[in-house]
Amino acid sequence: MEQKSTRVGRMLDALELDVRLLGMVLALLAIWIVFDIFSGGSFITPRNLFNISIQSSSVMVMATGMVFVIVTRNIDLSVGSILGFIGMLIGVLQVNLLPDLIGQGHEWMWLIALFSGIFIGAVIGGVQGTVIAYLGVPAFIVTLGGLLIWRGAAWWVTSGQTIAPMDPTFKLLGGGVGGTIGYWPSLIVGLVCCALIVLGLINGRRQRMRFDFPLRPIWAEFVLAGLGIAVVMGIVGVANSYHMPSRVAKRYAEANGMVVPEEGLQIAYGLPIPVLIAIAVAIVMTFIAQRTRFGRYVFAQGGNPEAAELSGINTKAMTVAIFSLMGMLCGLASSIATARLNASTNATGTLDELLVIAAAVIGGTSLNGGVGTIVGAVLGALVMQSLQSGMVLLGFDAPLQNMVVGVVLILAVYIDIVYRKRAG
Repeated sequence: MEQKSTRVGRMLDALELDVRLLGMVLALLAIWIVFDIFSGGSFITPRNLFNISIQSSSVMVMATGMVFVIVTRNIDLSVGSILGFIGMLIGVLQVNLLPDLIGQGHEWMWLIALFSGIFIGAVIGGVQGTVIAYLGVPAFIVTLGGLLIWRGAAWWVTSGQTIAPMDPTFKLLGGGVGGTIGYWPSLIVGLVCCALIVLGLINGRRQRMRFDFPLRPIWAEFVLAGLGIAVVMGIVGVANSYHMPSRVAKRYAEANGMVVPEEGLQIAYGLPIPVLIAIAVAIVMTFIAQRTRFGRYVFAQGGNPEAAELSGINTKAMTVAIFSLMGMLCGLASSIATARLNASTNATGTLDELLVIAAAVIGGTSLNGGVGTIVGAVLGALVMQSLQSGMVLLGFDAPLQNMVVGVVLILAVYIDIVYRKRAG
């Protein structure tokens, strides 16, 4: 038994896989299998997995920013309220202001609304970051105040009234009918991603050879390539195997000038736009974290703030930048959530701050600072949404769902503490 575990350990070392991330993937699969068994096979279906991916997209986007916040030993409790406030402003822009300024249905309306939300988020995050960095108020207090301020401001914008509907093009950012890229584009995107995975591994090996770093065994390179390709094509396969209902497909075909045969249409949804946005954000944030000076400064500041400051890093300016980035991601997530609902409501984003923080912590971001991964946060968001969707499918009440989320968060922090003690 010991020899077998040693062999498995050697294989993992050769593959250079993060054991914690691997554990999260296995935990996610276990959650899916358990819910599928208890729901009579209703959980692991293309429709349910498709919906889970869309529902978790906005949390994924914000969780990538929360990694940077927590890595620097801060916290942001205001992200859900910021999302709701920006969502109300986006709705007012599209329904009340922009039609009078540029005309109803203008082709740039969705783009103006999107970038306005991102800009407003950056300003809000920057203000909060300035108070934290330069006035010395703890992030917990500032963002707790922000939670109350921006939630109240969301109500104040329209006195609690719902604003709808959104611009048709803007609505596509939320997924659903028309908010996907279809069968063949999804397949092409998947194949391109597979090619990039292979090229990335080849380039990584060349760089190691160039600098005389240790090389992974050839078999490990093939295994990693195979795993990456399997994951990508699995995601594409699930998206392409979920078809529009016949009536929806008929209306979609008529709206787009397609001929509807007598036997009906089978139109695959393909990859949802909000999921593609979340994946793109995760890739960009991973690049920032691992390949840029800003990312190195973030982890240096979180690992040892005093040493980072003595080494010349402007930690105050970094804090402002990190909270501004968090605000921008809240603006983007707000656009996704508002587009998905096709309305701006006062309740949008309620308790999202807990889901975002839980996703980052479950994904391996340490509350002690200095440690965290973007991929882990994305997986954490999937875990949280899978738990919620599974409990809804089994008929659990909302209070019980919140209790389960709380227990999972406490367990995640405890596992993190145990893991770091053993690693230390």
